[in-house]
Amino acid sequence: MKVKLKYGIDQLLFGMKQNDVESIYGKPNKQYIDEEDNIVYVYNDSKMRLTFYDEEELRLGYITSTNENLELFDAKIIGKSWNTVKELLHSNKLKDFETEIVDGTENYFFEDSWLFVNVDYDQVFKIEIGAVFTNQDEFDWKF
Repeated sequence: MKVKLKYGIDQLLFGMKQNDVESIYGKPNKQYIDEEDNIVYVYNDSKMRLTFYDEEELRLGYITSTNENLELFDAKIIGKSWNTVKELLHSNKLKDFETEIVDGTENYFFEDSWLFVNVDYDQVFKIEIGAVFTNQDEFDWKF
C-alpha cells in the first residue's frame, strides 16, 4: 500500500466521497461520527480509518493506518525504528517536524506534507496523513 503524501494511499485520493471509497473497498466494517461531526469509516483488513469532513461536503480528508504493508518512498515503515524512518524522510526532503510526546508515545508532525508518524518503544506503529491546503487556505483536493 503506497502512501502518496498530499494525495492519499493507493487508490484512495483526498476529496473522494463515501460512495467512491465504497466502490473500491466495499462497505466499512464500522463507521461512527467523531466529535467534529465527521464520518469515520473503519476497515479492519486494511487497518485504516478514513475521515470524511462534515464541513467539506463529506470529502475524504484524513487517513490513519497501522497497516504493516504501508510503503512510503518505496520502503515499508510500520515496525521500523524511528531513526530508520527519519533517515528515509530526511533523504526525501522531509526534514522539518514538530514533536509531541503523549503518555510516552512520540508523535512527529511534518506540516508541509500533513504527515504524522507515531512512535512507541522506538518503533513506528501508525501514520496519519491528511489533505493539504492551498495558498488560499482551502483544501487541495486530488479527486
